Amino acid sequence: MTDHGRTSPRPDLWSSVDALWTWLDADRRHDGEEGLLLRVLKLSEEVGEVAQAVIGATGQNPRKGVTHTWEDVQGELCDVVITALVALRTLTPEAREVFTRHLAGVTARSLGASSAAGD
Repeated sequence: MTDHGRTSPRPDLWSSVDALWTWLDADRRHDGEEGLLLRVLKLSEEVGEVAQAVIGATGQNPRKGVTHTWEDVQGELCDVVITALVALRTLTPEAREVFTRHLAGVTARSLGASSAAGD
């Protein structure tokens, strides 16, 4: 995206997650464990929206037909990822480190130790 020939800076993933977490926390209606549970529960809502978009993209509901595109599915999947990362940030201020460590473990288990190291 450009603005008079200049390229707009891409948002940093973890800065954006922190900013979204701060924004949501400033207006939260429930504190403590209840607030945490509601934040995690939001993931179920977002996953349901992915399912709705897939059903809509494939026309699986004969009453509605095709109501979504695969681009809609992509957007809904992104919402799931964002919501999960904000939920992780709600659990720990070290969300980046927790996620990076976990991703390395999953990568090593799935693809072998050399892939986790970036070889």
